[in-house]
Amino acid sequence: MTAARVRYHRTGHVARVTLDRPDVLNAMDLRMHEELARIWDDIEADDRIRVVVLTGAGDRAFSVGQDLKERARRDAAGTPGSSFGSRGQPGWPRLTERFGFSKPVVARVDGYALGGGFELALACDLIIASDRSVFGLPEVRLGLVPGAGGVFRLVRQLPQKTAMGYLLTGRRFDAATALRFGLVNEVVPAQRLDACVDGWVDDLVTSAPLSVRAIKEAALRSVDLPLPDAFTATYRWEQRRRASADAVEGPRAFAERRAPRWSGT
Repeated sequence: MTAARVRYHRTGHVARVTLDRPDVLNAMDLRMHEELARIWDDIEADDRIRVVVLTGAGDRAFSVGQDLKERARRDAAGTPGSSFGSRGQPGWPRLTERFGFSKPVVARVDGYALGGGFELALACDLIIASDRSVFGLPEVRLGLVPGAGGVFRLVRQLPQKTAMGYLLTGRRFDAATALRFGLVNEVVPAQRLDACVDGWVDDLVTSAPLSVRAIKEAALRSVDLPLPDAFTATYRWEQRRRASADAVEGPRAFAERRAPRWSGT
């Protein structure tokens, strides 16, 4: 039996997802995408899970993106090339297109995050990186496009000229540059990476779970709306939070000078 491409386990309220092909720098083949799709479905359906940590096995790469050897074999077999998005392909919808995924995902990046690997990190809510991490979208040098959202997300998350420079040349940049442009939340030495990620995870887990989901949904869905429309739009998770026991528990716990006991309901 072929080994799994992804490791996945839950501890308490935290799900940990690890791309597990370190021998090829965690390049993503179609089977990995299929495994990831099942995992995202499971995480979204499991109310015990409040936060996800996504990382790559080993200490060389988060992921270098698409498995180009597999792509070359598929090209030789006459398989049509892909463009933007993954509809009709194994693993759809991938995390890069799960626009309604409600739980916060923290990318733990140590080493290369290139191509589809960088696109996967860009689709996460937070990125915590080691100081030896390297980012880039090299597709233009390979006759490809960053079809998993890199074209669209990078130009939204960086100044336009900066984004276009990286998109049109395939140039790489280091973790310090990513931090300077606000693409990552924190950069630390590799030996401190796990402790730093755990600190962020602890803060997320102790936050009210329905508030986290409501804020994530509202922030991402409203980003392109005019401000008056953002205020009046309907947000599913905010409707649930507003009517929840947790919305009462938070102020009560504050008044009683104790830690809140979140039920997620």
